Amino acid sequence: MRALKTILIILGALLALFVILGLIASKDYRYERSISIAASPDVVYSHVNSLAAMDKWSPWNDYDPNMQKSIEGEDGQVGAVAKWEGNSDVGKGEQRIDSLVENQLMKTKLKFLEPWEQESIGRVELAESGDGTNVTWSISGENNFVGRVFGMFMDMDAMIGKDFEKGLQRLDSMVGVTVAQRQAEREALLARFQITVTDRSSTTYAGVRETVKWADLKAFFGKAFGATGAALGAAHVKPAGMPTAVFFKWDEVNMEADLLAGMPIPVASKAKVSGVITYETPASKAYTVAYLGGYSGMEPAHQALAMTLEADGMELNGNVLEEYVTDPGSEPDSLKWQTNITWLAKPKATANQ
Repeated sequence: MRALKTILIILGALLALFVILGLIASKDYRYERSISIAASPDVVYSHVNSLAAMDKWSPWNDYDPNMQKSIEGEDGQVGAVAKWEGNSDVGKGEQRIDSLVENQLMKTKLKFLEPWEQESIGRVELAESGDGTNVTWSISGENNFVGRVFGMFMDMDAMIGKDFEKGLQRLDSMVGVTVAQRQAEREALLARFQITVTDRSSTTYAGVRETVKWADLKAFFGKAFGATGAALGAAHVKPAGMPTAVFFKWDEVNMEADLLAGMPIPVASKAKVSGVITYETPASKAYTVAYLGGYSGMEPAHQALAMTLEADGMELNGNVLEEYVTDPGSEPDSLKWQTNITWLAKPKATANQ
């Protein structure tokens, strides 16, 4: 009888201790690890902006190579859900994209269903730092009563931290491969085009300016160049150069362009022209490619110009120009069509400007 009483006292004491520990232990938890990656945030973000991308460097795949995984919804968009089910090391659960901030944040809600139930918030946060990116991977939430007690006896930060460190090292390696691939592609692209840089004075253009859907550009050019030619003829003004498109905006979301299609004219003739508008491009550094080929293949030349401006610390100064040197009506071979593509440029503004 005395032994039973002793046992009950001990059990009561242990229960009391358990309750006390649960009451005094911290409710909230946050475990995180960080790494500095030698790449810009946009490159790193391409490896964290979807559930499938994150899975490629996930350290938990090592615990169960045969884990069953699926993704529901549109991956890379808020609301997409990744589900997993595997052995006792990985359990069962799901992860939903809760928030995306381009080049800055991937936030998810985690639901662990087995071997215990727990909800957490996962974050991968990116911050530009010099020529690289600081990446912080964290998980946070609120412990239930039992979790608070176990947390006092188990070093959860060390347990989770080692997996986070492994995952971030893999992310670093994958980003390094992407950087090398992009650099090789950049060098190959730049090798295709000879870019000349000149000082270009302000130039006056007469023409028609509209916002035009890409699909309607050919018809617009025919209309605009015809109207410009008629206006100059009526004003007895001789063009000072070839037909040109002066671009103000290239909208890839709505697939349209804000542009003026017309011809350069002597500035002194500006007042003589009616029926079309006139516009003066700013005096600028001019980065130019003499492109040969059909109009549909000009995008790589524009990309090469954009890359060169970036490398030179320059930015667009208002306009991109396409000067159509060859008349397709007189030269049927599109491989011989010459278009002088020019990006007007200026030094990038600094924080003090």
